[in-house]
Amino acid sequence: MIKLIDYLQERIKTVIFVCYCLLALIAVFALMVDKSHAHTWVEQNIPFYWSLFGFVAAAVIIGVAYWYGRSGIQTRTDYYECPLKDDCTSSDS
Repeated sequence: MIKLIDYLQERIKTVIFVCYCLLALIAVFALMVDKSHAHTWVEQNIPFYWSLFGFVAAAVIIGVAYWYGRSGIQTRTDYYECPLKDDCTSSDS
C-alpha cells in the first residue's frame, strides 16, 4: 500500500488529470439521465442537484463532526503517552 501511495504521489499531476476526467464523465452522464420521472421541481430543473446536495451534506457532516470533536469530546493528543496525571508534567492541550 505504501508503494502505491508513493507511486501516486510521484505522479500527482496525472492523478489530478484522471480525477478531472472522471468528474467530466460523471457530469456528462448526469446530463443524459432522463428527468421525466423526477418527483420534484428541483430535480427536474436544477442540473446536478443530487450531486450538489450530496457534496453540501458531506461538507456539513464533516463540519459538525469537527466542531463536535473540538467542543470537548476529543481528548488531548498525548493521552496514551501519559496515562496517569502524576506522570505528566506538561499542561493539557
